[in-house]
Amino acid sequence: MHAVILAGGKGTRMRPLTVHLPKPAAPVVNRPFLFYQLDLLRGTGVEEVMVCLAYQPQRIEHALTESEDYEFSIRYVVEPTPLGTAGAFKNCEAYVQGTAIVLNGDILTDLALSDVLRHHRETAAVATIVLVPVENPSAYGVVEMAADGRVTRFVEKPRASEVTSRLINAGIYVLEPRVLSHIPEGKTFSFEYDLFPLLLERGEPVHAYVWEGYWRDIGTPRHYLQANLDVLAGKVRTYSPVRPPRGERFDEAAGIDRLSVVDPSCTVKAGAEIVNSVIGPHCFIEERARIEDSVLWSGTRVGAHAEVRGSVLGRGCHVGRAAQIAAGTFLGDKSVVTDYSIIGGEEEA
Repeated sequence: MHAVILAGGKGTRMRPLTVHLPKPAAPVVNRPFLFYQLDLLRGTGVEEVMVCLAYQPQRIEHALTESEDYEFSIRYVVEPTPLGTAGAFKNCEAYVQGTAIVLNGDILTDLALSDVLRHHRETAAVATIVLVPVENPSAYGVVEMAADGRVTRFVEKPRASEVTSRLINAGIYVLEPRVLSHIPEGKTFSFEYDLFPLLLERGEPVHAYVWEGYWRDIGTPRHYLQANLDVLAGKVRTYSPVRPPRGERFDEAAGIDRLSVVDPSCTVKAGAEIVNSVIGPHCFIEERARIEDSVLWSGTRVGAHAEVRGSVLGRGCHVGRAAQIAAGTFLGDKSVVTDYSIIGGEEEA
């Protein structure tokens, strides 16, 4: 059995964080995001995982060079031109043997794929789509299904008055190889808009598997930040964050709470406070700086008495002395915030 991870998108919704780093390689609690998807495939019987690439493929391959111990091999399949979600799957046809698991490359979940596979086989489906309930389905594509779990209709971004279901496509599928015959070769083709409606039209058995556990699309900066905080809080059951010991350059008077993950290569000066945050390799946190509910990528420096709250700072950023970065701020790589600046806050009257 094979698995396919669709990791070829440009990550435009996640900019500025993805201008120089493709989304699947973005670190979640100092670990490339793709590893979390590979975690899902443990124990499923998958022998080979194909990672579909198009945008900055070398950076994604480099992120996985320090591969963790998995029981399957990894193959990289680069699209000559972007082919869409189903088109990328078609591009792997020469390697796909038997039932395939397909994952969108921006989904964080602790779904038990072995249960989905069991359901797929019991229903004799040609395609099984994992669905998740959301509060506001109008922002997504709604999936309707019959009492026996068979999918009956897809409704893309319905108005509030048209919502008939809170279930949306979770971006996780189990597919039989015969679905490949419905996908044109070398053309842009999507699962959501093209293949699945076509399968229904042709009477193919398409079933749903409803998952009510943890699921998050990390595709925007806010969702990416929340994904990091969720992992810190232990909400993702398939991975327990590794909290390394204090590094050699951590001052004894620096305060780091038990939830935070700080790479031991960092320098953390006296009086600095790090609360519920992720600090990447080789960061420099100066005296009495405070970082709370935030993510700092590698090589970033936060000046003395500066504050960073509820934000993500890309690689090699510099936050000046006594600067204040308010919640909801997202800085791309090598951004500079000068001394005493206030970013994202409202001036007092």
